[in-house]
Amino acid sequence: MNGNKKMELLGSAPIPKAFLALGIPTMIGMLINALYNLVDTWFAGGLGTDQMGAVTVAFPLGQTVVGLGLLFGNGAAACLSRLLGRGDRATANKVASTAIYGSVAIGAIVILLSVIFLEPILRRTGAIDSVMPYAAAYARIYIVFSIFNVFNVTMNNIVSSEGAAKTAMCALMAGAVLNVVLDPVFIYAFDLGVAGAAIATAVSQMVSTLVYLTYILRKKSVFNFSAKECSFAGEIMSEILKIGIPTLLFQLLTSLSISMINNAAKEYGGSALAAMGPLTKIMSMGSLVVFGFLKGFQPIAGFSYGAKNFGRLREAIKTAVLWSTAFCVAFGLAAALFSTRIMFLFTKDDLEMVRIGSAALRANGFSFILFGFYTVYSFLFLVMGKAAAGCFLGACRQGICFVPVILILPTVWELNGVLYAQPVADVISAIVTAFMAIRLHSELRAAETSISIPTQEH
Repeated sequence: MNGNKKMELLGSAPIPKAFLALGIPTMIGMLINALYNLVDTWFAGGLGTDQMGAVTVAFPLGQTVVGLGLLFGNGAAACLSRLLGRGDRATANKVASTAIYGSVAIGAIVILLSVIFLEPILRRTGAIDSVMPYAAAYARIYIVFSIFNVFNVTMNNIVSSEGAAKTAMCALMAGAVLNVVLDPVFIYAFDLGVAGAAIATAVSQMVSTLVYLTYILRKKSVFNFSAKECSFAGEIMSEILKIGIPTLLFQLLTSLSISMINNAAKEYGGSALAAMGPLTKIMSMGSLVVFGFLKGFQPIAGFSYGAKNFGRLREAIKTAVLWSTAFCVAFGLAAALFSTRIMFLFTKDDLEMVRIGSAALRANGFSFILFGFYTVYSFLFLVMGKAAAGCFLGACRQGICFVPVILILPTVWELNGVLYAQPVADVISAIVTAFMAIRLHSELRAAETSISIPTQEH
């Protein structure tokens, strides 16, 4: 897709067509990419409950590192779509280059610190004594090579902001499909156990990086990625960080919520801890599909807002809420209705794990129906540059609402309090979102009126 076609897609193509062109490829790519961790968990489950627990407790640490890619990538993407809407290519090149170099540099530092303090970190994410040897073996490899994933996540956001959704899909799919193929080879054929799962993921992420590098080197992007364009000046960094920091906060809260669930669950035994692994990965798979689809919404909304095309922005919001909610209903009901069968895919012998996991999956499946509505407005506030509101809303579901619930509910409802903590937080967050959405639409109507009145008088 050349630059003119990309701009046409963002600025003038019918909203359903633009969503299909931009959102569906990224959605498919992220759905398949979600198999990274789900497949690792599935194959690790064949090794035993402790091995599955190892992958479970390493997951929050990996999510934290990936958050650095989102800090720069999503922060840049929200800004880039507005810059393209205003036609400011020079500043856009600086933002894109700064995001790439900045994410890799900061990522390397955080990964080094994570490896140095690996075992204490794994204890904090829920590792018990029987799980720790496997968790350390898996996480040591997984975290070191996640530097490639930091780059991949940053590039995924940048190429999505310019409308190159098919490139993002190809990069994600190439890595994810390879991971599915390599997991059984390294885990079982080479007899490497959980370390083999980490190696398979590392190789797969490197392949995704090659796809993005090819895209850059062949000059397919509308942006010029150059060290000379990289600038850590206050003006550039403030544009990236005012959206990137709320996104990073959201990712850190996601890691925190998973760690808190793991720590609460381990009080009820290894089976309860292991059950949180499939639960987290399955619900993350649904979440990533919504995020992937909304990567198509994000540049359209940002471009329309930057161009002050409020009619197109309203149509984009309405379509995004409708389509994402339709998916969440289908996914959530499937997870709830087939929860026991799904959990049996991850173990044949541990019936206690199946019982706990299926109850949790059922509850989370029903509350997932609200996720699309909540996430559309989380994305919208950030892409419009409303960092404070976006930060607050992004922090609601797995921070402001979740933390008090997970701390209080288990004390009065024991294990059920752990299993129902996220659904309760989901309902509260959806109510908060509704009030914020009403206020936002009122502001948009006022802004549209202030533009149309002078035009009519003229």
